[in-house]
Amino acid sequence: MLDRIVEFLKALGIAAPDRRGWVTVVLTFLIALLAAWLFNPGVRRFSLRVGWADKPNARRLNKEPLPNAGGLAIFAAVIVALVIATLIDPIGLPPRLVEVLAILLGGAILILTGFVDDQYGLPPILRLLVQIMAALLLVSVDIRIDVEFGGSFSSAIGIILTVIWIVAITNVVNFLDGVDGLAGGVSFITAMSLLAVSAQDQAKAAATLLLAALGGAALGFLRHNFPPSRIIMGDSGAYFFGFVLAASSILGDLKITTLFGLFPTVFFMLLPFLIPIGDTIRVILRRLLQRRNPLSSPGRDHLHHRLLERGLSQTRTTLILWGLTLVTNVVAMIVQKMSATVTATTAIAIIIFLTLVVLLRRRAHRKELRRDTALTATGDS
Repeated sequence: MLDRIVEFLKALGIAAPDRRGWVTVVLTFLIALLAAWLFNPGVRRFSLRVGWADKPNARRLNKEPLPNAGGLAIFAAVIVALVIATLIDPIGLPPRLVEVLAILLGGAILILTGFVDDQYGLPPILRLLVQIMAALLLVSVDIRIDVEFGGSFSSAIGIILTVIWIVAITNVVNFLDGVDGLAGGVSFITAMSLLAVSAQDQAKAAATLLLAALGGAALGFLRHNFPPSRIIMGDSGAYFFGFVLAASSILGDLKITTLFGLFPTVFFMLLPFLIPIGDTIRVILRRLLQRRNPLSSPGRDHLHHRLLERGLSQTRTTLILWGLTLVTNVVAMIVQKMSATVTATTAIAIIIFLTLVVLLRRRAHRKELRRDTALTATGDS
């Protein structure tokens, strides 16, 4: 049995399949999934009690106060999974421990920033400055895009590209958080696709472990966030997902040797995020043409809002955008020359996991409706 598993892992191109590192990755994913699944109900109840919730308004889709502190549960789930994984078998972590801790510290800073913004509101310029600071924290521990052109300016060019990449993806994921299940699902799909790629290279074991924890936490959160959601991640969770995804994608040796080499590399990096990035660029340009601040002028002009205006439900809108995201991630894997076996297995696994969590959420919702109906009938009698 073990020999068959090893052979299958070899077919997937997994680095060092005969060692137990892959077991640690799987356990990290499962622990994060379970932790997020279990933590969110408690966070939801506490949030409602203390008022950490989005109130209904003209821009939001919820009709009653909706807890917005899901990001705290997501962060806790990732930390728990990584701590337990480190105790079991710290594959790839010791050489990259400083970098991983820097990613988690930067993520914690953005979690706090997003949480304060959710509850009290922060100026857009302050949020942007904090994001830049978190990106520079990564640069300080050598998580960066290295360029080998530009002569004496090569280091500065690499730092600028790194900051732009980190800040852009952090905000792109945040802009997605307007429909139940959308940001969490897109984050899960992207994390699993990046994991499939990083697992091919033993030098990127730390990134693989981070992505496993992030993917598991996203899936566990979706159990409570798929329409109709019981809790949302808020800016805190969206910032964290975007920041860790962006950082994990460049954790390792990402070097650009020539100016010409910049374009295919950037193209490969952007492909998994193609749909949300395209939507974000469109919205920013539209708001600028309307002479509105794109960061401080929230509205209903994102792609998911346009689909809702066409009469689609939140569920259908989320599923359509999940599907488009999966397609772009598959294309990205093909462009990066992943084998057909790796690409197909990753896509099928993503579909199976998302299908299971949707079915479980639907079943739980039916139970909630029956319970509410029974309580109403009891009250009327």
